[in-house]
Amino acid sequence: MRDEYHEQLDSVGHTLVEMAGLVGRALSRATTALLEADLATAEAVISADDAVDALHRELDVRTLDLMARQQPVAGDLRTLVTSLRMSADLERMGDLARHIAKIARMRHPEHAVPEELRPVFERMGRIGTQLAQRVADIVEAQDVDAARTLESEDDAVDRLHSEVFTTLLSQDNPYTIESAIDVTLLSRYYERFADHAVSVARRLVFLVTGEQ
Repeated sequence: MRDEYHEQLDSVGHTLVEMAGLVGRALSRATTALLEADLATAEAVISADDAVDALHRELDVRTLDLMARQQPVAGDLRTLVTSLRMSADLERMGDLARHIAKIARMRHPEHAVPEELRPVFERMGRIGTQLAQRVADIVEAQDVDAARTLESEDDAVDRLHSEVFTTLLSQDNPYTIESAIDVTLLSRYYERFADHAVSVARRLVFLVTGEQ
């Protein structure tokens, strides 16, 4: 029974790694859809979010069931409670990628992002995708040192987010209200995606060390 219990605990971690991989791919594809006005890719990202949601629900049910049946204490309880929170962060990352794809779909066949701002969003997408992959690696290896360095990479997304706002607030801003709203929302989605990746990394540190 204990062997089965520990296998189930391990499966929670495997699910988190799978979710991180899925949301990273979702953001990469959503960015492609956004920058290339690719309707088919946008639709694929929107549909694929169902898989992330399903994993999130499955993990929640499995984790709560383990807590009810096994009444874990100490480290095992911390693992289960923290995994619930990590799963919620990852599910939200998937939602944010879907939001980006929805804006790409809404503006198709036009581009939602003005040409001069596309390099900024390409960089935000690339960094966000890398953050998700690093989260997957960190969770799989339970690498506390790597988790603690993730926040510095999030700073790069924050700077790009600020750059977008500086451009929008400039007096010679050439964008329509519709375009400015799209860009504002998109920049916020990328910034929040990175924030949730950092949140997962912080929770991993707590899971392994018990320290905030």
